[in-house]
Amino acid sequence: MAGGTRPAAARSTGRKSTSLKAALVRVIVPGVAGLCLAGCASGSDLDVPAPATDERTDTVPILREAFASQGICYGWRLTDGYDVVSVGSNLGDGTAVGDAPDCPRWIEVSADITYTSESSEANDSAWIRVQGSDDLGLADLQAVETGLGRFGLDEDAFVDDPGWAITRAATTLPLLTAEAGLAGPAATPSADPAAPASALPSAGDDFWRDRWGWLLAAVALLLLAALFVAVGVVQRRRTTAPGRGAAADAQSRSGRKLGVRGPAQRAGAEAAGRTREKA
Repeated sequence: MAGGTRPAAARSTGRKSTSLKAALVRVIVPGVAGLCLAGCASGSDLDVPAPATDERTDTVPILREAFASQGICYGWRLTDGYDVVSVGSNLGDGTAVGDAPDCPRWIEVSADITYTSESSEANDSAWIRVQGSDDLGLADLQAVETGLGRFGLDEDAFVDDPGWAITRAATTLPLLTAEAGLAGPAATPSADPAAPASALPSAGDDFWRDRWGWLLAAVALLLLAALFVAVGVVQRRRTTAPGRGAAADAQSRSGRKLGVRGPAQRAGAEAAGRTREKA
């Protein structure tokens, strides 16, 4: 080979190795980027979750029994800014008490939840209020609102699990109303289905907790890419090594020809040959 031209086999191997690396970059890098974007997008959902179906359906009978014994309608309202997430009362799930003609006297607990992004310096917040019909005094309604804290229904509880907190607060309204002297004692419900089935989720930074699946997938793809690159490098070294696919007079990367080792000669063999010629 003259002029340092690489053998055809070596050029073909180099092109295949380059094509393999390019294909890996085109497939794996966008995949990792897509997983990261999908993880960030899924974790940036700031919508306020509504109460579960069983939480709503179990709360309505409790409020209905309280209305039968006290003559006051009770309800709940969960909002996300101007959007109504959930509303219900003793009249049923989805029915508010404020404008119901069958509820001349009513009390409703409302909570407005605001979630902020991870990059925001502001904290998540909840604004809880207890409102009622015009015949109920503001001081009495304030006393009912303050009593929610005795049941652990503070701002943190509403931020952590707004669906459970709003339905739980609705079931405590009859008891707090009786304590404030606005009505007689409420009938004791046969069970408390609105109680939480499990402890509230822990508060705090849940960035990695919500994205661990995406992170593991991204790491797996990166490890797979590193494995393919390592295999390609090893294969290329093998094909360009002396005696493995390269010609005897092929030049190395430094410009020197690659020598091919021949069979070793015994010591003194050449000298012995010359001696016999002289004889």
